[in-house]
Amino acid sequence: MPEPIVPISITANTAVSALGCGLADHLAALTGRKSGLRANDFTREPLECAIGRVDGLESAGLPDAFARYECRNNRLAWMGLNADGFLDQASAAINRHGADRVALLVATSTSSIGATEEGYVRQQDGQMPVELQRPEVHTPHSLGLFLENVLGTRGPCLTTATACSSSAKIFAKAERLIRLGVVDAAILAGVDSLCGSVLFGFNSLELVAPQACRPFDVRRCGISIGEAAGFALVERQGPATAPRLIGWGESSDAHHMSTPHPEGLGARLALEGALTRAGIGAAEVDYINLHGTSTPKNDEVEAGVVSAAFSERTRASSTKGWSGHTLGAAGILESIVCLLAMEHGFVPGTLNCEQPDPLCGPQLALANESRDVRIALSNSFGFGGSNSTLAFARGATP
Repeated sequence: MPEPIVPISITANTAVSALGCGLADHLAALTGRKSGLRANDFTREPLECAIGRVDGLESAGLPDAFARYECRNNRLAWMGLNADGFLDQASAAINRHGADRVALLVATSTSSIGATEEGYVRQQDGQMPVELQRPEVHTPHSLGLFLENVLGTRGPCLTTATACSSSAKIFAKAERLIRLGVVDAAILAGVDSLCGSVLFGFNSLELVAPQACRPFDVRRCGISIGEAAGFALVERQGPATAPRLIGWGESSDAHHMSTPHPEGLGARLALEGALTRAGIGAAEVDYINLHGTSTPKNDEVEAGVVSAAFSERTRASSTKGWSGHTLGAAGILESIVCLLAMEHGFVPGTLNCEQPDPLCGPQLALANESRDVRIALSNSFGFGGSNSTLAFARGATP
């Protein structure tokens, strides 16, 4: 079994999603129970579904100095980087520690594939349009290359692409790099943008719901796909008031490409790993942000694992009814939701769940609740059985 880790501080964070730009917008949407989902107005060909689209992204643009990285995913990253003053805070950390002592850990499941799609659609005589003949936007590492050029980091720069667990896993990578003395801080970025191949790909698997998703509801029939950019700055030590990553757990059950292990083996291992590294018991957990995609099997398995492992005192919910499933950005976006819940003393309910599946235990919160959240977990379970659970603790009261 893993041993407890020394917690690391989360000294800055921000997010952009269908809920808005920055932490204040996300807090207002969550507490006001205002979903960011809307009818699909993104794809060229009709597809009946709800999506979590970021407003203003088409006109966001990149500075001229980074024009070669121009694409939807990197524009979304630029919006996120500039929200809540995160870019200034990241730059200050780089100056504080030294560029070679700060890691840049990025996560995405589709990167800039939308630009490649556009190139194929607009090709003539087998050639992409001249303005899209830029290798920097036709690589899975496009996001990392772009952010490294913006930030000027010279430490490890790694791209993680493990589907829906991608941006949860970068928290674990950061802890390992800091614990092993490779770096003193890490900038974490999870960014995934809407694109046709993802929307139609999930639809071909019969996993896309025609209406806004209903996590854990008996009528659930699939996901709603969204886009988001989430950023976090983690450091070996930070102010006492800063929230902390206190544990993480990872597993790979490899049961099936798109279906979770029927007994939740991988999910259980990830949860146990997070609790053990945090040095806490299940009874100490106040809130769990569930993976809760709204697919029949995922919700069924996760509900069973949570109801068996936690007491009814622990509250749990899925927030994908607000943002949609943001794929490679889901882990960091939902971690930021946990940080907001701890800071502001509330549990977001499970939006659009009106008739809970009988397999759900008493832990499932339907309505928002005022609650003292000291310790929170975030579950992220990806295709192929790639699972991750993160454990966070609230900082000291100022």
